[in-house]
Amino acid sequence: MSGNWTYVCTTAELLPGEMKVAFDEVTGTPIAVFNIDGDLYALEDQCTHEDFELSAGHFDPATGEVECVLHGARFDVRDGRALCAPAYEPVAKFPVKVEDGQVLVRDDR
Repeated sequence: MSGNWTYVCTTAELLPGEMKVAFDEVTGTPIAVFNIDGDLYALEDQCTHEDFELSAGHFDPATGEVECVLHGARFDVRDGRALCAPAYEPVAKFPVKVEDGQVLVRDDR
């Protein structure tokens, strides 16, 4: 578990409907941060069906879903749950916070 928060970007660099990826400084875990109408959510940037980055796929802010381009598995970015086959396991969800205009995340497993 990482006790340190990792800088992702400024809030001005992550507008509604956008996503950014950072790597937890302690664990090296890739973390995708999604902005849905100003609410920020962070998931491990890895499909649970097969080892492939979710950030390469399509993020739909209207539904709050991200789709893995490899085989079409979809996940809810708000809680990480798998929404369709071939993925059945949820993606790890991480805390995200905004402090002094900076977006920060950490791997809290």
